[in-house]
Amino acid sequence: MALTALEVKNSKPADKPIKLFDGGGLYLLVQPNGAKYWRPKYRFAGKEKML
Repeated sequence: MALTALEVKNSKPADKPIKLFDGGGLYLLVQPNGAKYWRPKYRFAGKEKML
């Protein structure tokens, strides 16, 4: 299920980083200081990698 713009805007920081998955390996990382980063996750040679 894809994230909506409203869900991204209303995401609040917590004590630990939060991952909100968008699908297809893309997720929104919400840091405790309030920073929001889009991160892609993929597999290479059978191992999980992240940019």
